[in-house]
Amino acid sequence: MKNFRTSAICVCIMLYSLCATAQNNNPIPVNEPDLNKPKLFQGLPDNIPVSLDNLNGLINGQPGLAVSLSLSATGPLHFEGEVVSAASKYGNSIQSVVIRSTNFNGARFTISKITGEDGTTMYRGRILSLQHGDLYELQNKNGNYSLVKKNFYDLVNE
Repeated sequence: MKNFRTSAICVCIMLYSLCATAQNNNPIPVNEPDLNKPKLFQGLPDNIPVSLDNLNGLINGQPGLAVSLSLSATGPLHFEGEVVSAASKYGNSIQSVVIRSTNFNGARFTISKITGEDGTTMYRGRILSLQHGDLYELQNKNGNYSLVKKNFYDLVNE
């Protein structure tokens, strides 16, 4: 009788373990890049030189200020928009401005001016839209600033 009871308990445990699920078989959702996003800057060149005078003018903008300027004297990029945010940190050693574009749908131009302790000035910036597949990034090459076109997913991982 003891053997029968032990065997019955073992069979019940095995049947229960076959029916029980310890893990969910649903795969973990991973955001795959949408390579079919429309291009916002499709008709513009891959590299647009930028004037430092225009960058300095943008940095001094206050929220609500309308912006209409050509970022480059030789390039075709005419940027229009409104300053939505301006910040200054660490005794004006870092100044940042965000401009919402009116002529490039959904784009934001973020630009920062960083002044080092030795008085050197460096600029960082991007023109970016989350709904589009391309962007411009401000880069310094031998003291000359230019906007370089890049793919959205080269910069952003989802």
